[in-house]
Amino acid sequence: MARFALMGAAGYIAPKHLQAIRDIEGDLVAAFDPCDSVGILDSYFPNTQFFVEFERFDRFIDKISLNDYSRVDHISICSPNYLHDSHIRFALKSGANAICEKPLVLNPHNLIPLQRLEKETNQKIFCILQLRFHSAIVRLKETITAKLLQNPDKVFEVDLTYLTSRGPWYSISWKGDPSKSGGISTNIGIHFFDVLIWIFGEVIDSEVHCHSMSTGTGFVRLKNANVRWFLSIDSTYLENKKTFRNICVDGEDLEFSTGFDDLHTRNYIEILKGNGAGLDDVSPAISLVSKIRNSKLINISQNRHFLYNRLSNV
Repeated sequence: MARFALMGAAGYIAPKHLQAIRDIEGDLVAAFDPCDSVGILDSYFPNTQFFVEFERFDRFIDKISLNDYSRVDHISICSPNYLHDSHIRFALKSGANAICEKPLVLNPHNLIPLQRLEKETNQKIFCILQLRFHSAIVRLKETITAKLLQNPDKVFEVDLTYLTSRGPWYSISWKGDPSKSGGISTNIGIHFFDVLIWIFGEVIDSEVHCHSMSTGTGFVRLKNANVRWFLSIDSTYLENKKTFRNICVDGEDLEFSTGFDDLHTRNYIEILKGNGAGLDDVSPAISLVSKIRNSKLINISQNRHFLYNRLSNV
């Protein structure tokens, strides 16, 4: 039985990890979060040792790591984005693999020391990229791959729209601080940029048209696709839905707002097989969102941007 610890147990995404660990019949040995609103642990692993102080959590993990029988095999990281780098380091230095939520790190230069640490500790870093396991995305990749076998130089026209409602709490929390979350393109967009690169190939060029706390739009040219993207947490773009996810390829819509229930479990299964997404897999998307975050805005006031047409279909 694989043994786990969890950092960020009170976080929004933590229940997905708890469910996945239980689904694969793992054991959650310890959990940590400065916030003590973690009653959900009782629904999954009621005997888990819980800590609100990192120093005590660190001491506990260090103590049990002295015994091969009691040590944890994996530390799952659900903490705020800006802490991922530090918590990944902690996991590897504790003799455990790291399973980290997106984004793995905020900046591409942070990946280099992590690569070195993997070699030094002989441990692995895995990132949760659940959209790669979504059935609709998998089918899209299969379709595009088949078309590219027939015409390797084909360039697809792609519109990405992701709208998800967030209340006033968002701007007050760490997610509203770009230095901690990476901004909207990183915090809610990186999964989509990852799958688009995964399907259509490497990034050639990028420009940003809008990048506020609540909304981002821009254009990315990939090896085999021109991508116009629109991301927003502004509820005024949504009427009767809380979330809208859509990828339009050459005029054909792929709407995938459902089908997310077991994606973390599938991700964990592949990680335990040794097939999880590692540093090389996440690097292209991290580089792209870092470039978006630091880009100068392109004035498109004289051009009709795709989002104004796309919104009528929500």
